[in-house]
Amino acid sequence: MTSAHKIEDALRQRYRQPAGVEQFGIEPVPANRRTVGWFDLFSIMFNFMINPGTLLSGGLAVAAGLPFVPAVLAQVAGTAVALAFYLVMATIGADYGIPGQVATRAVYGWRGAKAIPSLLRTVASVYWFAFQTLAGASAIVAMLPRLTDTTLPLVGVSVIFGLIQAGVAVIGYGSLTALSRIALPIKVVAMAYLFVLFARHDDPNFGIAAVLSYPGASTWGWVLVASWINVSVAGWFTMIADAADFARYSRSRTDICVATFAAGTFGMLLSTALGAYGAAATLGKVPNPFVLAVDVEQSRLVLLGLLVFLCVDAWTINVLNLYSAGLSLSNMFERIGRFWTTLAAALLGLALSAVPGVLGYFTYVTMLGDVFAPVAGVLVFDYLFVSRLRIDVPALYDQKGRYFYWAGFNRIAVAWTAIGVVMCVYLIPASLMPTLLTALITGTGYALTMRFIGKTM
Repeated sequence: MTSAHKIEDALRQRYRQPAGVEQFGIEPVPANRRTVGWFDLFSIMFNFMINPGTLLSGGLAVAAGLPFVPAVLAQVAGTAVALAFYLVMATIGADYGIPGQVATRAVYGWRGAKAIPSLLRTVASVYWFAFQTLAGASAIVAMLPRLTDTTLPLVGVSVIFGLIQAGVAVIGYGSLTALSRIALPIKVVAMAYLFVLFARHDDPNFGIAAVLSYPGASTWGWVLVASWINVSVAGWFTMIADAADFARYSRSRTDICVATFAAGTFGMLLSTALGAYGAAATLGKVPNPFVLAVDVEQSRLVLLGLLVFLCVDAWTINVLNLYSAGLSLSNMFERIGRFWTTLAAALLGLALSAVPGVLGYFTYVTMLGDVFAPVAGVLVFDYLFVSRLRIDVPALYDQKGRYFYWAGFNRIAVAWTAIGVVMCVYLIPASLMPTLLTALITGTGYALTMRFIGKTM
């Protein structure tokens, strides 16, 4: 039995977790297990980006008043900018094999990391799970009458849909890579078909030229564009604390950086373009491309194929949401193993997915961005300019170590996070992209304060 297997067996017994699931939670992944290459990383992130939520966000941007091109470019630009922050934190996973939530102890302190990044990320992951589940379920409800001549309630479909997704998430990282390999070709083929389906519709508004020239609302301008760039950045910032989670099995920084940036930007481009295309073709009336496909497509066989695509689509994103939520809860409650915390997160997500009100995408993502913006700034600027790309891994698990700070809290990080939330919510106008600007200001302020005061607080 290898040392890695011995560690896994010890973890399984300590946490009383079933065999056959990922045993590593907040513990570092051994070096000989960090073998995942760029293609698997690309598949995971690409599948993450092609999901009901991002497809819907492209349509919602057009429905809000943006023309097709600005709607797509705003969210791709937001993704590219946010990835600069995200990848800094992702390299921690590749370098040290630790989950992102444990790494935040180096910045916020042993207790501060539990109370701020881990708690916030748990809330965000549970929300994203519920949102993606409901977005997918709404499309399923629209398709089923065409396939079976029956109508099912949205909440019931949503809960059943969520249960299926939760079953894979509790297995762990291995299920993510396996599912992503299967889903990648399915998604590429289905996306290509939907683009062709819409473009060949006999309604002249569906033509490529008509969609590209769709004018949007007469009042759209920079503020609306900036708002959607900001929403895209905010969505990524909610994942900043767990960026290392998906990189800690990777074999190098290069693999994670190249694969994540390529998959993130390309995936966002395709998904928002499809959603925006359908919305522009319907003059902003139908933001969900799956709902539109039900109206356009006549073949039951093709609709069945799209239903399979939709299920796989939501499955891949929500497995990741629950996986990160489970690790966040593991960091908060160290005596509970990853399997059990993921199961707890799934139950919370299922309960929330029974509330249709969570589909208020723009409002809730903006709210999450308001609180994650300063967290992202503090985390990234600390790792780059205070810690200088170095982490004392043993100290992360030592309550008497250097990262305990004052009673378990780094008061400087906590203070700048609070300042940043106030700044983002009340002081910075929408035209200046408050999420991004707040991250830059709070990160700079935190780094300068740490330089002059030092890690004594």
